[in-house]
Amino acid sequence: MAETSTFNRITQSSGVMGGKPCIRGMRVTVGMIVGQIGEGRSIDELLADYPCLEREDILQALQYAAWRVQEREVELSGVVIANTNAN
Repeated sequence: MAETSTFNRITQSSGVMGGKPCIRGMRVTVGMIVGQIGEGRSIDELLADYPCLEREDILQALQYAAWRVQEREVELSGVVIANTNAN
């Protein structure tokens, strides 16, 4: 998986969106991108809705989100699911 230095399109600033990870300093958060992809929206749909974004922005947001949750345990309905993939 990518190292933090490879996330050149992901920025964080306390003055933008409450310090949440954003795309290139814009008011578009990684969480918003991941949430919409999770709801079934396609990358092409997001690019059409947000012309300020580039395909690489969306891909890097997904990579960043995957990197952030690696090796973390998440409890869902009383069941603990652990990601032990060390790639």
